[in-house]
Amino acid sequence: MSVNREYKNSLFTTLFNDTEKLLSLYNAVSGSNLPADTSVEITTLEDVLFNYRRNDVAFVLDDRIVILIEHQSSISANMPLRLLIYVARVYEKLIDAAVVYKSKLLKIPKPDFIVLYNGSDEFPDEKKLCLLDAYREMPEALAGFSGFLELEVRVVNISEGRNEAIVKKSEELYSYVQFVGKVRENQKAGSDLATAITRASNDCIKGEILSDFLKAHSSEVINMLTAEWDINVAKKVWEQEAREDSLEEVVIEMKNEGLADDVIARVTKLPIERIREIHHI
Repeated sequence: MSVNREYKNSLFTTLFNDTEKLLSLYNAVSGSNLPADTSVEITTLEDVLFNYRRNDVAFVLDDRIVILIEHQSSISANMPLRLLIYVARVYEKLIDAAVVYKSKLLKIPKPDFIVLYNGSDEFPDEKKLCLLDAYREMPEALAGFSGFLELEVRVVNISEGRNEAIVKKSEELYSYVQFVGKVRENQKAGSDLATAITRASNDCIKGEILSDFLKAHSSEVINMLTAEWDINVAKKVWEQEAREDSLEEVVIEMKNEGLADDVIARVTKLPIERIREIHHI
């Protein structure tokens, strides 16, 4: 498996890289009520990435359960397979390899896979993705074979206005959703992305929403969110190309998303002069 070591944390992982916040987040999403003194050990891998932007947080609760939480603004049907690869590496990190060869049964933390979705595309409040759906059809000769591996991923929609009963149980998650919502609201009002983020940050600080975090990471927040928006828009480009849509339509869409000309040029491979020409057609 190829490894990308040139990673950058997303806004989500920077905010939730904290044991107290992770416990609150898990209690909210799982419906649990684990006490504040519950042991939390962060086990996020530093050397396994599936793109350059880190959106995952892995941790062990009370030595009993491995939780893998990903934040995504676009949904991939391959998430169960991706998390299977990831959790195998987490277990490698937690367990002495020599122990698995002993005759006595080794008790291991039970895994739980959760993806939090806050994209702009229509998506149900919750959806379950299964590794089983990825298997090729079995030959008739093996029809009775039952030794398959299954992995289920629970996808929870945390876009603004969705699953509020869950989101509001975690102060940090609710604040995060409000902040992202304000960024999108500013974009819809005509602000470019950097301005939309800056205005959202200022409004949230005044309203005491993530105020301490935003004050401490003011310059980083713009860079982190801009990079996240860039890769999401790039994905839209690839999807449009797959449908053989014209690059002109892609450029216009990206401009409407508030992307700068140099970002569009990097993604579409078009000269900046051509991008500006298309935008003014």
